[in-house]
Amino acid sequence: MSHNPFCIGLDLGQSNDYTALAIVQVVEGEPMHMHLRHLERYPLRTPYPEIADKVAALLKSEDLLTYTTDDFLNRVPHHPELVIDATGVGAPVADLLRQRGLEFRSVIITGGDKVHGSRKARVPKRDLVSALEVSLQTGALRVAEGLKLWPVLREEMLNFKRKIDLRTAHDSYEHWRESDHDDLVLAVCLACWGVANPVRTAGGFSFEYGG
Repeated sequence: MSHNPFCIGLDLGQSNDYTALAIVQVVEGEPMHMHLRHLERYPLRTPYPEIADKVAALLKSEDLLTYTTDDFLNRVPHHPELVIDATGVGAPVADLLRQRGLEFRSVIITGGDKVHGSRKARVPKRDLVSALEVSLQTGALRVAEGLKLWPVLREEMLNFKRKIDLRTAHDSYEHWRESDHDDLVLAVCLACWGVANPVRTAGGFSFEYGG
């Protein structure tokens, strides 16, 4: 597991959609659980370079950094895990994040039934939604008191419905109404999925970086 307990989900919206960010903190214990610490929605039509700047500042914030000491007694900083939605506008925004020296995992959301890849993953939307649903139903995800956008997130979740495509037997997730937004839901889903799906390394499991 990562030395940093924070995982950030970033859902990138197009011009008429919000871009949303969620921060989940992993809390060690028996059993391990997560706290939803922060929800943020950027104003509509916020320029992508500005969003990249804000995300870069957040990842480098002392509030989210943790440190370990190496063999030479140097303090080694560990940044939060960042999982971004690379579907649609996500690809060019990923380039902006790389230009700012950020490391992250990118997710392309699909309608399939299997996950492919790790650092650059193709993930069925139902897997992302299930990561949030299971965490809430089991009590593994707890919501920080006074989270301003929690009522909005809760409304988004209530407006979500699951539909089975009888032609493909695949699940799909869509809104009750076309005007509904799902940015906060997907941001939290990305963060929860990132925690639930650490990347295998030679030394065990950890988050793996690099878009």
